Amino acid sequence: MRNASVLILSDETEFARLLTSCWQAERHAPGITVLSSDLWKDHEAVPHDLVVVGPLREGKLPGVLRSLEPAAAVILCVPADSRELGQLRSRYPRLVHIPLREDWAQTLLLVAGESLRRAEALRLAKQAERRAAKNEQQATLGRYMNDMKHSMNNALTSMLGNAELLLFEPGQLSSQSLAQIKTIHSMALRINEIMQRFSSLASEMREAENASQAETEVEPASPAPRR
Repeated sequence: MRNASVLILSDETEFARLLTSCWQAERHAPGITVLSSDLWKDHEAVPHDLVVVGPLREGKLPGVLRSLEPAAAVILCVPADSRELGQLRSRYPRLVHIPLREDWAQTLLLVAGESLRRAEALRLAKQAERRAAKNEQQATLGRYMNDMKHSMNNALTSMLGNAELLLFEPGQLSSQSLAQIKTIHSMALRINEIMQRFSSLASEMREAENASQAETEVEPASPAPRR
C-alpha cells in the first residue's frame, strides 16, 4: 500500500485528524490527501485509489457523490438509511458504508486495507494485460518475418547477384555509380547477415520450446515394485 493514494473528504476536522493519525501509525501507510467539501471542486479530477467520505456540511454530500466516478472505491462514514445505501450501491458497486460507532476508525482501516490491496491487484493485472498485448504484437511481427524469410532471401540473392555483375565491369560505370553500387552490395550483405542471425535465433527458440514441452510431457517413473 506504500504507493497507494487515499483521499479523505470531510468538513469535520477531528474526523480527518483521527483517521490520518491512525493510518500514519500503520507500518505501510498510503499517501493521504485531506480536503474539505469547499476544496473538492478543484481536485475532483485527480484520481485516487480510495476515497473516504466523512461528515460533510448539510447539503454537500449529494453533490460530492455525483462527482465521483461510478467505478471509484468509496468508504462512506456518514449516517444513511437502508434505502439510501441501496441507491448508492447501485451506482457505486465498490461503495462500503461504515457507521460512525465507537470502533469506526479501526474498522475503516481494515476495510480500506482490503480495498487498496484489490486496487493494487487490478493495477498489476492491467499491467500484465498490456505486457501480454505488446508481447503478442511482437510475436505476430516475428511470425510474419519468419514467414517472409524465404522471399527476403530471394530478393537479397537477386540484389547481390546483380550488384556483383555490375562490379565485374567497372569500366562501364562512372566513379559515382560504382561507389553507389558498392554501397548497395555492402548493405545487402549486411541485411543478409541480419536475416541469418534471425534464422538462427528462431531455430534456438524452437529447440528451447520443444525441450520445455518435452520436459512437461515426461511422466514420472513408476516406483520399482518391492520384493
